[in-house]
Amino acid sequence: MSNMVSDENIEFLPNDFEIMGEENLAQVDNIFASQSYWKDVLHRFVKNKGAIIGLVCIILIIIMAIIGIGINENTYDSQIIQHQNLAPRIPFLEKLGIFDGSEKMNTSSGVVEVNKYVSNDGSTTGLENVYYWFGTDVLGRDIFTRTWMGTRISLYIALMAVLIDMFFGLTYGLLSGYFGGAVDNAMQRFAEILNGIPNLVIVTLLIIVLKPGLMTITFSLMITGWIGMNRIARAQMLKLKEQEFVLASRTLGAKDLFIIFKEILPNIFGQIITNTMFSIPNAIFTEAFLAFIGLGVPAPMASLGLLISDAFKSFTTHPYMIVPPIVVLAILMLSFNTLADGIRDAFDPKMKEM
Repeated sequence: MSNMVSDENIEFLPNDFEIMGEENLAQVDNIFASQSYWKDVLHRFVKNKGAIIGLVCIILIIIMAIIGIGINENTYDSQIIQHQNLAPRIPFLEKLGIFDGSEKMNTSSGVVEVNKYVSNDGSTTGLENVYYWFGTDVLGRDIFTRTWMGTRISLYIALMAVLIDMFFGLTYGLLSGYFGGAVDNAMQRFAEILNGIPNLVIVTLLIIVLKPGLMTITFSLMITGWIGMNRIARAQMLKLKEQEFVLASRTLGAKDLFIIFKEILPNIFGQIITNTMFSIPNAIFTEAFLAFIGLGVPAPMASLGLLISDAFKSFTTHPYMIVPPIVVLAILMLSFNTLADGIRDAFDPKMKEM
């Protein structure tokens, strides 16, 4: 009885009961607000610095391709024989001793520094107030204007590669994979036959029928440029067409085209965008290669491959001519590749670990 009374008189304080080893307890999980799939993709893409730099470079190149041709009074095909073989000369920078119009030339007596903008004997040349930022070629054409005109052609090829992939290769692969059987077998054998023909042979045959130019390059891309997208779309269709959500749509009476383009296509959109972005540098390089070997756009039209081909002939005497088109082409292809890598990692982060 006395023990019960003593227990009733016990007074408990707030700090009588404390959790021992509190520092060793697991932390409580943080609660994050849910976000949509596309917001999650955008968040991962923005965190990729390489992809952002590539996207910025592409935007800058597109802007220069639009406005670069109209910055000065020269056109891509205008020739001024008196201005031939002029080295790059840029205002303000010439005061620093760089891009002042001088170039070093290899002669039989050794290396000689020449500046055709000014006269060695003090007489006037008429070029004192003339500036060519990238210099001129052997025909006196402004390389700056021709470079950005050539960039337009490369961007046109990139656009055509995207359209051909999205509208033809994607549709062809989805239909082939969905219907399967004899339809799939016939469609894929036809694609393999086209893919077995070298692209150079196709362009050569097209030049016999058509005139050399952008139309020939476009038809060449239309014949074989969609094969890669077809394979990706078909593989994804074979993977998803037996899934439960497709079976549910078919059970509810959905038509084939509805299932293909409304049910399955949104689920493979990430792979489609990634493959399309990777096909752009390949198309740009193909056009530049064809132009370099003389199967691209004819003169006086400018393309990056044609500029590189023309400048290569004068590389030993005037190496500055080949630098602008090569730099723009390299930055353009590298930017598209880094952008494609960023898009791939954004849609499928596990791919980065492979």
